[in-house]
Amino acid sequence: AAGHPEISIEYVTANQYKGMAVSDLYPHLTGVYDGKYESFDLDTAIAKADVFFLALPHGKAMEVAPDILEAGCKVIDLSGDFRLSDPAVYEVWYKKEHTRPDLIEKAVYGLPEIYEEKIKKASFVSNPGCYPTGAILALAPLLSEGLIDTEGIVINSLSGVSGAGREPKPETHFCKVEGSLTAYKVGGIHQHTPEIEQYLSDIASKPIVISFTPHLMPISRGILTTAYTDAVGSTSLDELLDLYKLYYKGKTFVHILPRGQYPQTKSVAGSNYCHIGLAFDERTNKIIVISAIDNLVKGASGQAIQNLNIMMGFPQDMGLKHAGLMP
Repeated sequence: AAGHPEISIEYVTANQYKGMAVSDLYPHLTGVYDGKYESFDLDTAIAKADVFFLALPHGKAMEVAPDILEAGCKVIDLSGDFRLSDPAVYEVWYKKEHTRPDLIEKAVYGLPEIYEEKIKKASFVSNPGCYPTGAILALAPLLSEGLIDTEGIVINSLSGVSGAGREPKPETHFCKVEGSLTAYKVGGIHQHTPEIEQYLSDIASKPIVISFTPHLMPISRGILTTAYTDAVGSTSLDELLDLYKLYYKGKTFVHILPRGQYPQTKSVAGSNYCHIGLAFDERTNKIIVISAIDNLVKGASGQAIQNLNIMMGFPQDMGLKHAGLMP
């Protein structure tokens, strides 16, 4: 946001870092943004800014967003508080009471490549989770055209350690992660599972249940997702590639790779791009889709900026024209 030509950062809050310069906590922002953190105060907030990004722990955004919206400001929420349409489902998966179910219908799911028209009219956007972003973009064209069996979809995603957040945890300690690759929350228990299912079901216009397994890999950032699906009817890799190119035509941040090329997390690191590659296993009649995103950018903050651009009528790529950091 600091490099966005139409944005001025007026208010940055983090109660635990009150009075600290942002660049002291994040030295790479020295000279880019040197403002200081403040403790959150509603009256101060709405007097200073028009649009708010909420990057709060799950369960906290529902305490803050309602008052900001009531004041007539726009909100882009990066938590999971308003992504699920059923508060009961939220409570099962996030183990928290949903205290503002009345706002769920007002929140537009902020996946621009699918819901751009709704985002244009929104004052409240719920930014997608990182895993759902990669998974939904990988499967949307197939489901929209009815080219795959909606039963038996398997999704495996590998994420960099930054996806676990800043808080130190034994399982993300360098000595445990370095040189190792592990699955976690195995058996359909990751909290992003119902989010993926909800929006894939919306695209397919029928209920979808998936098998989703996340993995932790020893890199800082990036998500590589592989989705395995059963084809319905006859198809070919060339037909599938043409479908994806057509489906995402004009979508600035989704690139369909040529035949025989497959996404790499390094290629999208630091960028808001999603790279997608496809294969068709004729022997098993399976369509395999692979996507790569940066979990911190297209999977979080970059997508939030993309949503702001749509809400404000700016070009979607404004402030986001950054290629991946390769090598």
